[in-house]
Amino acid sequence: MSEIRLSSEKRLRLFSGRGFPELSDAVAAELGIPLTPTSAYDFANGEVFVRFEESVRGCDAFVIQSHTAPVNKQIMEQLIMVDALKRASAKRITVVAPFYGYARQDKKHRGREPITARLMADLYKTAGADRLMVVDLHTSQIQGFFDGPVDHLFALPMLANYVGSKVDRTRLTIVSPDSGRVRVAERWSELLGGCPIAFIHKTRDPRVPNESVTGKVVGEVDGQTCVVIDDMIDTAGTITKAVDALIAAGAKEVIVAATHAVFSGPAVERLKASKVTEVVVTDSLPIDEDKRFDGLTVLSIAPLLARAIREVFEDGSVTSLFDGHS
Repeated sequence: MSEIRLSSEKRLRLFSGRGFPELSDAVAAELGIPLTPTSAYDFANGEVFVRFEESVRGCDAFVIQSHTAPVNKQIMEQLIMVDALKRASAKRITVVAPFYGYARQDKKHRGREPITARLMADLYKTAGADRLMVVDLHTSQIQGFFDGPVDHLFALPMLANYVGSKVDRTRLTIVSPDSGRVRVAERWSELLGGCPIAFIHKTRDPRVPNESVTGKVVGEVDGQTCVVIDDMIDTAGTITKAVDALIAAGAKEVIVAATHAVFSGPAVERLKASKVTEVVVTDSLPIDEDKRFDGLTVLSIAPLLARAIREVFEDGSVTSLFDGHS
């Protein structure tokens, strides 16, 4: 009588979109596995086609895509990859989006506006995603938009450890660029031995994107090394205004630390022209050579993503990666 053997062995498969393949390669190297061969191309009218070159049936799939410009194309490609995996009978599909596109559209500022961050979560669920993995969301409430587990990872310990190794902690002040990120500044302070905190009072017109009016510095910064922390640097208007305000208030030097280097439009020129000592970011998004400059430090998040993927695959604990503590 012939015997049928049922295999219960789990298979981890890593898939990469075309947004930032170098990051996917680095994650694969950290995990010690190859990326699954994938064919992807654009039709003449811009439509995206994706096909996997190997069977994915029953696998635990992790789909990495950086939502870099053009953001809509990268998101659509990742959605199509998820749909292809679902239709090819992957057992579980995790969307890995180090930078979550549309995260700033997380609530209605005025009437007749969308909540696009919620729409994004719905699209991933409809495509077939079982889980999301993201790094340093613009606001934590976005975790509740997805109907399923969300692994909200923090680059904060990596950034804080790097900055802490470079400065005199007895003369260090952590600065939030607005009152909304004071809690993040408090976590920085905890990791760096309880250094003081300041924040910059600013206002923003919801009708004008990427612009804010910087007000006064709240807190003691005179003679201090100040570290301005934020989740992203887009056009760098807010950050460079904060640097100017701190220098005017007597700060000895200013370091900027942010997870996502969006670097749109005039960002690089603004940073190069500012009085910032160093800009520390991660490689959650690709940074082209023409956007690199003296004083820019880029830290790799590949080890963080690889560790989280391994823990999720092995049904381990990723709590330490969620709460900002290593």
